[in-house]
Amino acid sequence: MIREAFGLIYAGDEVTNLRELVDTRTVGALPVGGKYRVIDFTLSNFVNSDIRNVGVITSRNYNSLMDHLSSGKAWDLSRKSDGLFILTPFSLRENPGIFRGKVEALKSGMDYIRRAKQEYCILTGSTQVYNTTFDDMMRFHVESGADVTVMYQKTNTVVHGDGFHDVFLEVAGDGTVESIEINPMLSELNALSMKTYILRKDILIYLIDESFSKGEYKFSEDLLRNNLHRIKVMAYEHKGYVGTMRSVAAYYQMNMDLLDPDIRDELLASKNRVFTKVKDSVPAKYMETAEVKNSLIANGCIIEGKVENSILFRDVHIGRDACVKNSIVLANTEIADGAELEYTILDKNVSVRPRSRLVGAREFPMVIRKGGLV
Repeated sequence: MIREAFGLIYAGDEVTNLRELVDTRTVGALPVGGKYRVIDFTLSNFVNSDIRNVGVITSRNYNSLMDHLSSGKAWDLSRKSDGLFILTPFSLRENPGIFRGKVEALKSGMDYIRRAKQEYCILTGSTQVYNTTFDDMMRFHVESGADVTVMYQKTNTVVHGDGFHDVFLEVAGDGTVESIEINPMLSELNALSMKTYILRKDILIYLIDESFSKGEYKFSEDLLRNNLHRIKVMAYEHKGYVGTMRSVAAYYQMNMDLLDPDIRDELLASKNRVFTKVKDSVPAKYMETAEVKNSLIANGCIIEGKVENSILFRDVHIGRDACVKNSIVLANTEIADGAELEYTILDKNVSVRPRSRLVGAREFPMVIRKGGLV
C-alpha cells in the first residue's frame, strides 16, 4: 500500500530564530551530526518506506540545498521513472518566489502533484530530525477512513512565544482531531503537530484549489482548521525522538543529543539507514598532543589540541593547545593554536585566530557566521 504514495517536502520553512545559520541556506540544508543535513532524515524516511517519487518545494536561499540533493543519487532517487524532483518557486505568474504560506507553495507545485501516478501524498516539512517509516501511519490512515492524518508527538505543557509556528491538536480517544490551536502562548494540549500529513491526492488538490481561491494561504490555520467540520482529520502519534530546528538553541541541543548513545543509535544506527551525499576524504588524524572525549569527529579532521563534548564536521583543524568544549564546528574551519571555544557554533569556513577565546552559554550559544574571521 505504501507504494501507492508519493512524498512531498516543503523546504520553504523560514525560522528567523536560527539567525546567521540560515542567512545563505534553507533550514533543510542545515548541517547536523557531523556529516548530514536536516533534509537527509526526511528523504531517508521516504526511501526506507519504499517511496520512490519525491518532490521538494523550494523557496529562498536554496542553492546549498540543490547542490546537496543534486540528482538524488545518494538516496537512490535518480531514476528513469519517478525519482527526485526539485520544484523551484517561480511557476506562479502572480508570485515572485516568496510564498505567503504553504498552500501557495503547494499551488505552485500543482503540475507535479497532478502528474504523480500514486494515489496518496505524504506531505512533510524540512525542520525536523527523526527516524521512522510511514507504513504504520499509512495503515492507520486507510483503516480509520481519514481524509487527512496528522503525525504528532506528545510534549509537556510549555509556554511558547519564540516565534516558531507551533500547531497543537486536541485529539479524542479514537484519534480524531477535534480542534487546532496555532501558536498558543500557553496551551493545555500536549499533542504537538509534526506537520507531516497523509491524504489522498485528489483531496489534496481539491483543498489546495479551494483555499487558494479564497485567498487562504496557511495550511494549518486555513486549510485544516477551517475544514475540521467537514473533513475527517485523524492524528497518529510518533513515539520516537524528534529534534526541531526552531531556534539556535534547539539546533545546538539536537546536535548535542547525538552524543547520547541511545539517541544516536535511534537516529543513526537503527535498521532504517540515514542516507546522505557522500564526500570522499581521508580519515581523521589525531596528533600526539590530541585529547578527545565524548565527541563526534568527521573525516578529514586534524586534531592537535583538546576536544570535549563537541561535534566536528569534515576537514576541521584544531591547533596545538587549542581547547574546544561543548561546541559545534562546521566544515573547513581552522581553529588556531591556543584558541578556546565553549558553547559555540562555528559555521563553515571560519578562521579563529591564535589564543582567541569564544564562550557562549548552553541556552544562548555563540554563533560565528559562515566565512567569519575572529
